[in-house]
Amino acid sequence: MTNTIAVVDDDAVTRETLKAYFEDEGFSVLLAGNAAEFTALRAEHRIDIALLDIRLPDKDGLTVTRELRPVSDIGIVLITGRSDNLDRIIGLELGADDYIKKPFEPREVLARVRNLLRRIEDKRPDHDDRRKRFGQWTLYLDRRRLVRADGTDVHLTTAEFDILAILVCNPGKILARDYILEVTARRKADSQDRTIDTLVRRLRRILEDDPKTPKLIVTVHGGGYMFAEDVT
Repeated sequence: MTNTIAVVDDDAVTRETLKAYFEDEGFSVLLAGNAAEFTALRAEHRIDIALLDIRLPDKDGLTVTRELRPVSDIGIVLITGRSDNLDRIIGLELGADDYIKKPFEPREVLARVRNLLRRIEDKRPDHDDRRKRFGQWTLYLDRRRLVRADGTDVHLTTAEFDILAILVCNPGKILARDYILEVTARRKADSQDRTIDTLVRRLRRILEDDPKTPKLIVTVHGGGYMFAEDVT
């Protein structure tokens, strides 16, 4: 099946450059110059991943991410021209899966997209129900579902699920931030990369009774993170 990428950017050169590159790699590519055009595309096409510029003329990419994430599992890669980390941190908190800074190499964008696609799996009824139970939660690894004890499904982004899965599968083990990022996102972290911290904060807001005093995902200062609950 051909994967479909939406390039949402008000710069025509950026759109056409990415379109040509991804089409050469066998992708189907849709283009939008603003948020309204992107909304129209989503109504008519199945889109796997959106390359979403943060600075759009009608509605910024952060707002688009916030509105889209509760209703869609589409992969979101934010594109930012700013050199500071604020937009990227906010974007991750709102539900983006990854981010890329301008100027970028198309090859890097391709690598990020392929990595994200590998992490996105459809819910398949023929999957074995590999599951991990902890507290009031059940995590279905193959179906990529998080379910409360009352049977309610809880939405997780691709990045959130991947991090929770690696923690739950290694209870009682201290996992370094760099290791978690490398395993889940398949890329190296730099000294300013706060991706894992941001995603852990999001998971704590979902899982913990008191996110400020976490009991499931605990911080080990100088070490990383540890899943402290018994898992069956």
